[in-house]
Amino acid sequence: MGSGNLGESFGHAVSGMVQAFVSQRNMKIHGLAALISVSGGFLFRLNRLEWGMLILTIFFVLVSETINTSVEKTVDLVTLEYHPLAKAAKNLAAGAVLLSAINAVIMGFIIFGPHIF
Repeated sequence: MGSGNLGESFGHAVSGMVQAFVSQRNMKIHGLAALISVSGGFLFRLNRLEWGMLILTIFFVLVSETINTSVEKTVDLVTLEYHPLAKAAKNLAAGAVLLSAINAVIMGFIIFGPHIF
């Protein structure tokens, strides 16, 4: 990969997103949760602020999962042997995803709670 044109750069980015959704179980789960959340947004007729909060929350989780996957792939590329720093890097990246998922659940209550209850 060299420095290509802007179109090639976008192509690589789209390829990465597709690879994440195709190859990663958790990305599929997050994608399904996103679809359910967006469907709920239409069902409950969210206002603009609620939609903004929902979209930011969804993308925060998807970005976190994508970064986690890239950290895992990079660590696997660098070493096939167990190393405490490799384990720490993977665990830290997974922890970031967990934090974003917890945030998503909290935001779900904030956004959808008033519509449900």
